[in-house]
Amino acid sequence: MIFEVWAPKATAVEVDVMDGRRAMSPGEGGWWSVDVAEAEHGTRYAFLVDGGGPYPDPRSRRQPEGVFGPSAVYDHDRFLWSDHDWKGRDLRGAVIYELHVGTFTPEGTFAAAVEKLEHLVELCVDFVELMPVAPVPGGRNWGYDGVDLYAVNETYGGPDGLKTFVDACHRAGIGVILDVVHNHLGPSGNFLRPFGPYFAGFEGSYWGEAVNLDRPGSDEVRRYLIGNAVQWLRDFHIDGLRLDAVHALHDKRATHLLAELSEEVDALACFVGRPLSLIAESDLNDPRMVRPLEAGGLGMTAQWDDDVHHALHCAVSGESHGYYQDFARLPALAKALTSGVLHDGSYSSFRGRAHGRSYAGVPGHRLVACLQNHDQIGNRPQGDRLPIPALKLGAGLLLTSPFTPMVFMGEEWGARSPFLFFSDHVEPRLRETEAARREREFDGFGYAWNAPDPSEEETFLRSKLDWSEVKEEAHWSLLCWYRDLIALRKALPELSDPRLDRVRVETDPHGDWLIMWRGSLAVLVNFATDSVTLPLTPGTIVLASDEPVAADGEGVRLPGQSLLICRPPASSQA
Repeated sequence: MIFEVWAPKATAVEVDVMDGRRAMSPGEGGWWSVDVAEAEHGTRYAFLVDGGGPYPDPRSRRQPEGVFGPSAVYDHDRFLWSDHDWKGRDLRGAVIYELHVGTFTPEGTFAAAVEKLEHLVELCVDFVELMPVAPVPGGRNWGYDGVDLYAVNETYGGPDGLKTFVDACHRAGIGVILDVVHNHLGPSGNFLRPFGPYFAGFEGSYWGEAVNLDRPGSDEVRRYLIGNAVQWLRDFHIDGLRLDAVHALHDKRATHLLAELSEEVDALACFVGRPLSLIAESDLNDPRMVRPLEAGGLGMTAQWDDDVHHALHCAVSGESHGYYQDFARLPALAKALTSGVLHDGSYSSFRGRAHGRSYAGVPGHRLVACLQNHDQIGNRPQGDRLPIPALKLGAGLLLTSPFTPMVFMGEEWGARSPFLFFSDHVEPRLRETEAARREREFDGFGYAWNAPDPSEEETFLRSKLDWSEVKEEAHWSLLCWYRDLIALRKALPELSDPRLDRVRVETDPHGDWLIMWRGSLAVLVNFATDSVTLPLTPGTIVLASDEPVAADGEGVRLPGQSLLICRPPASSQA
């Protein structure tokens, strides 16, 4: 087997393998190599650079002893796939389900998650989106402190465990999206610096140092990141990637890293014969993110849409602090539902400046919207979720909206367990200061920060889903509501229509109710606690309602905090 590593400034590189150190030979482009014939699948190894180390392989495929241990040779071809008939999933018309492997089940493993796939099949979701699975320090973490980006967290089941999960999802008809972090690496167990100029030398975000995308030596760094993306899609049969915080990718080159990645993934999709999706997390409100390369865009399949989340959250919760302040009234929700974003060049109070551009012409399926996700729950001090009454209304609007809807694990039954921020740093300095760092990150967000210590194991354990809740009547009723809404979305073409210019919204001047028109369908929501009568003519067909409704001569009487989906007679539609 040939061991290779990029170390362009090194004067001597060795590989520690088979109980001995072997000198490596320099080659073109700063690459070093050596052939160790007796090395095979599972062989442990590490590199030494100018006498420093031993360090894990920057492209390590497996870290069986964690981020501080040696790498292990991993042969992708040894895994036996059974998804040969899988033709992939298109993001258009899809419903996504986001989950964290460590808290989705009591066991917190890929194998245990496989046992819950029947639940997801019955919910009728199209994709599972996994939070990051790269190795992290300790035994518990959200995943955004990942290092050894080509490997898989052994706590979850390692690379074979991930492949087994993907294989099972495909057999169940579900695609898999993987959340990957390329804008920074974790602060612990990151040994890239001795090898080469992987970092730009300045803080790229609150989470860490910027990756070198446009400075000397950045050609190989870009290949490192793009190769990582291609590995997941090709070798692990992943169907799409969610790219974390792309606004923190500092790249001044003529061809942005995202555009380069989009080209590579398009080529790979042609080779593997199935659609491959790239979903960007971006707070820029810039439609160029999702415009095709040939139209001058960055070529992302879709992006997360925070504005829709914020508007929905304010409408069903009544909160208006921090970044919610501009979304507190129903006209903000109406604009988000019809335009995709609220801030399209308008003034953002939270930012203190104008923000965003118009998304005119962008289809709604390119915007991934949610009522809850790991950030919007976990970035609250107590990790608290929305209560069931709010979920009923919010889900009714989300799952009938023109966007690609995403549900966060447990949301569908109104899980009571919080989703807290947790970590397990090994170094005392990081462990002892994590809580204070977290509090500083959210200074000015309007929270009284009384969060539990993220380093305590109990914080992690409290975040695990309690699946026994599903048997309780209120939770089972909400689960049935989510199932019915998703089934209705898939049965009625008006509800999956992504054309934003065909969405119409009426709002009550007093902020009590809203009507969203999807073609000939009307989605009526009463946010008030008292009943309201909405003017719908006789002959209206009720398709779904979370509460009993009654019709009289004046229209349909909608109970407080309830939602109705109906098809009025054609003559009554505006």
